[in-house]
Amino acid sequence: MPLARTWTLMLLLVTCLLYWSRMAMPICAVTMAKEFGWSKSETGIVLGAFFWGYCFTHVLGGHASDRIGGERVLLLSTFSWGVMTAVTPLLANIGLRPLVTMTVTRFLLGVMQGVHYPSLVSICAQRVTEGERGLLMSTLACGCYLGMMLVGGVGSLMLDWFGWGSVFYGAGLLAVCWTCFVWKYLLQGPSFSLDSLWISSSSTSESSKVNWLNLLREPSVWAMIIAHLCFSSTYYTLMSWLPTFFKDMFPYAKDWVFNVIPWFVALPTSLFGGSISDHLVRQGYRTATVRKVMQFFAMGVASVFIFLLCKTDSFINAVACVSLAVGLSTFNNSGVSVNVHDQAPSCAGALFGESSSACLLLVYMSGYMIEVTGSWVNVFSVLAVVNVIGVTIFIALGEAKRVDQKKHVLPALLVY
Repeated sequence: MPLARTWTLMLLLVTCLLYWSRMAMPICAVTMAKEFGWSKSETGIVLGAFFWGYCFTHVLGGHASDRIGGERVLLLSTFSWGVMTAVTPLLANIGLRPLVTMTVTRFLLGVMQGVHYPSLVSICAQRVTEGERGLLMSTLACGCYLGMMLVGGVGSLMLDWFGWGSVFYGAGLLAVCWTCFVWKYLLQGPSFSLDSLWISSSSTSESSKVNWLNLLREPSVWAMIIAHLCFSSTYYTLMSWLPTFFKDMFPYAKDWVFNVIPWFVALPTSLFGGSISDHLVRQGYRTATVRKVMQFFAMGVASVFIFLLCKTDSFINAVACVSLAVGLSTFNNSGVSVNVHDQAPSCAGALFGESSSACLLLVYMSGYMIEVTGSWVNVFSVLAVVNVIGVTIFIALGEAKRVDQKKHVLPALLVY
């Protein structure tokens, strides 16, 4: 359907811009640390502040998306974080200590971006059938990898040519333009209205009737929450610290190489993982088995390459390990990320938000470990162990049956 394709493209684009905005600080962290005199621990405080705010609105954003619609929440969120990103360089020079202003700015950016993925999950759960969710979520996840490539390639060049402020200006202004376009042509245009995006009011009433106490008594729900929490912790820590790792270990390497190649690899692997998982489900394989297999590669096999990353002195080998770890991690898009749709589609946004609400600790802890020990070995070893714990619990206890209501209701087709 034309409207469905248009919305898929726009959701892909806004996810791309989201990650440009999110990764602007890690890309510029080394330059900003030199300019403002930050230590590794102080840099970790600034980078980690984003995730404090990010976790703060995950649950709220999920509940709001389930009740009033993910499209509305997404539009307001994008405009807010677009403006915040654009004014970040200005806030660094308002007279207060840059460490304080950048920490507060990163926190507020996290607050505004925290509702993005819960709203996407809510949209997908309400409008996509079981055999199509893996590919759709993997396709939207490509926006993440495109954004990482964009900020890693174009952002690195802007950093070298125009200074670190230009990286923030670019992401913020493009996000504001995206919001204006969607508001004018998709939500307020002559052909489509906000009401046309809704299938019916059943999703709202269904969400309000969820018995959360019974839902959280299910071992499979906790297995999904723990696995998602472990994956998010390791993934966001890698994203936040990889630019600094390569600058420390290989100071003469080209920024665009290690900031672009891993995310270029992630594009085809994400689409492949989504396609193969949906194919297996349609062929009659148990959905739970498919989710577990995808998560095994995303966390278990990827952990091997995360661990090997701290054992190599070769730049080429380091880039190869990161690329393989990031590429395999994209299978999470058709594993745990979709499992919340399988188990609780009526409250998927809220449940996804709750399972992501404590992923920030490793980001700060990593900076502390690097500052104290001067070694990256401990950081990557901890990440590998956390991944293994999470995937083991998910394989042992994970399920894909619906547990948010007694009667099974067929999910709606994608019609937005």
